[in-house]
Amino acid sequence: MKLKSMVKSMTKVGLGLVMAGTVMVSCSDDDDNQMEVSSNQTIASIVTSTPAFSTLSQAVTKAGLGATLNGNGEFTVFAPNNAAFEASGITNATLASLTAEQTKDILLYHTLASKVASSAVPAGPNAKVTTAQGDAVYVTKDTRGVFVNGWKVNQADIMASNGVIHAIERVLIPASGNVVETAQGNENLSYLVAAVVRASQGNTNVANVLASTEGLTVFAPTNQAFINAGFPTISSIQAADPEVLTSILTYHVVGARAFSSDLSNNQTLGTVQGGNLVVNIGNQVTIKGRANASASVVLAPNTLATNGVIHVIDQVLLP
Repeated sequence: MKLKSMVKSMTKVGLGLVMAGTVMVSCSDDDDNQMEVSSNQTIASIVTSTPAFSTLSQAVTKAGLGATLNGNGEFTVFAPNNAAFEASGITNATLASLTAEQTKDILLYHTLASKVASSAVPAGPNAKVTTAQGDAVYVTKDTRGVFVNGWKVNQADIMASNGVIHAIERVLIPASGNVVETAQGNENLSYLVAAVVRASQGNTNVANVLASTEGLTVFAPTNQAFINAGFPTISSIQAADPEVLTSILTYHVVGARAFSSDLSNNQTLGTVQGGNLVVNIGNQVTIKGRANASASVVLAPNTLATNGVIHVIDQVLLP
């Protein structure tokens, strides 16, 4: 079973304030909820002694990485706190279902084998940085703060004796495959997968394009979105005109990697199909197709694929 399928069930930047050998660590956006952490502690010691990192601490123990993160060397850890695990849908039961090796794989994906303070994070956008796990994360630094795979670093520069911790708002999941393989691993995108297969029977091999082109963004409608758009069953998709499906599907694809951190209010995105989408950011992030009566809500952003990123949406976008 792929790692991604095992964990699928699973915000304001505050710089660490270094004062007299301590780092003020905020566990949330509430300034009253702070604690002091000695900068003479190792990364492992900070994680195990900080209540807000208790889930991460359990994962470190299960992965057998305590000695590594307690030892010599310089490391950077993008550390999800308990709230980040919860927001990512990863419970203690989810962690318990993973093997030690799978847990280690995820944690090393959060780790760099060198010390990188926030001041040294490349501006990007989406600069490719290789992790200790071997796969890349994509980092951006701008006036809003630091982002990794589209997720914001809530607390930067928690200094340790053997490196630095940056608390991040979500758990980072390494890509399980290309865009097509990632969609195939999500049971709520089976109608989309069927549409890609049917469209590929026409003049354009859409599946090959989505699987092999580097740096794509795909807005992926859910099964219910296809049902609402007039495709009540998989069979109805399989009976559709491949060229019509190709036009619709390529309207959901942008030819550049765009995480949620790259989206802005009233932004226009050019699609592979040739038409434009309009982004609106308010209480929710929405994407509007030209022929849609209303905008589509982004339900699940920033699912990483080896050749791009997927944002799950609740409507089929109409060119």
